[in-house]
Amino acid sequence: MITGNMLILVFFLALAGLFFLILKLKVEPFLSLIGIAFATALVIGMPLNEIASTVTQGFGNTLTGVGILIGLGVIFGQFLGASGAVEKIAAAVLKVFGINKSPAGLALTGTAVSIPVFFDAAFVILSGLIKSLSNKTGISVVSFVTALGVGLIVSHNMIAPTPGPLVVAENTGAELGLFIIYGILVSIPATLVGGYIYGLFIGKRIKHSGAIEEVAVSLEDAPKKEISTGLSFFMLALPIVLILANTVSQLLFPGTGFASVLGFIGDKNIALFISVIAGIILLAPYISIPNSRLYSEAINSAGIIILITGAGGAFGAVINKSGIGDHLIATMQSWSIPVLLLAFIFSQILRASLGSATVALVTTSSILGPMAVDLGVSPILLGLAICAGGIGLSLPNDSGFWVVNRFGKLTVVQTLKAWTLGGFIAGLTAITTVLILSLFSGILPGL
Repeated sequence: MITGNMLILVFFLALAGLFFLILKLKVEPFLSLIGIAFATALVIGMPLNEIASTVTQGFGNTLTGVGILIGLGVIFGQFLGASGAVEKIAAAVLKVFGINKSPAGLALTGTAVSIPVFFDAAFVILSGLIKSLSNKTGISVVSFVTALGVGLIVSHNMIAPTPGPLVVAENTGAELGLFIIYGILVSIPATLVGGYIYGLFIGKRIKHSGAIEEVAVSLEDAPKKEISTGLSFFMLALPIVLILANTVSQLLFPGTGFASVLGFIGDKNIALFISVIAGIILLAPYISIPNSRLYSEAINSAGIIILITGAGGAFGAVINKSGIGDHLIATMQSWSIPVLLLAFIFSQILRASLGSATVALVTTSSILGPMAVDLGVSPILLGLAICAGGIGLSLPNDSGFWVVNRFGKLTVVQTLKAWTLGGFIAGLTAITTVLILSLFSGILPGL
């Protein structure tokens, strides 16, 4: 097998091949990742009788941790959206912040909503608030577009049980409850700096047409009746509270029967399953869309995410078995760049090049995750650094770029200035917060 610096050369050639397939030839990311995994294994000289098993085991091992979660998470988000809970949460947060600081409220609303609801869907659902808020406050539409978009993308990349952060937590071996807590902690300043503060700044410098894409909702799809604010927040918080209850019980009451019960209920798979069942029952009076249609749409969305996630794990398994990981450790130890910053940069490069935050997070964590102990860094901090790298630099190769562009009624240049740069600033703020947290490694729980 190839060894030494040739391994790194093969690694970068593999990434270049991945970019070429996805960006130039428009090959589906799942097929691209699987194909590159097989090709990389052949080039590095892996024994032929080990290649197929390495790829399939990497695929399966990744989905063992997150496959069920992704499916349940997408179904949960479908029910929240169909019941009107998302809009109710948004209205409540904006009421707390008031009209004048409504961009901050909208940004944090996006951060909360994007935990269970995927970015594209959440932006479309909440975009209807932008025009009305701009008319009421006199604040630029661009400020609200930036605040909403950045708020959504930050939690999409930083806070489980969104699929990307879930995979990162699994691949790095981070304790999920603590990973959620620190993910929320990192998300707040990132959202406020990149979404609110930068949003106000760029909004004063871009002239907007004032027209916003209207999202038509058919009478058949509209909620049967208005859901309460309390129930909306309860449903949003339920899976997170159950997972955190498990974490807290293990810290405060280790080895007790009480901790065992909460450990079962708060297991990530059980917690999300309970939340889905609760959503099916409690949200039924508010949903007019047939459950069969909600399930079908959710499964269609989850299917490709699961395939891409597994394929990213397969590619990562080949990289790790090749010895590239060990060589990277030895090489990075001679560099003066902190490991956390390297993880951020690597994830950011993949994010910008591939146009997919999920692929960037899965690929980076599959490669760097198993190295956390050898690199001498907390798995939580390493995972958060990877997640921070997936936030910014959304370019025209990203579907999210065009969602913001279309529903925000921005030109391509305006979208780059508001959305792409705003997300990049949020990502820089997130990694800065992670580096600050690293100063307290050994003092704060889990770090």
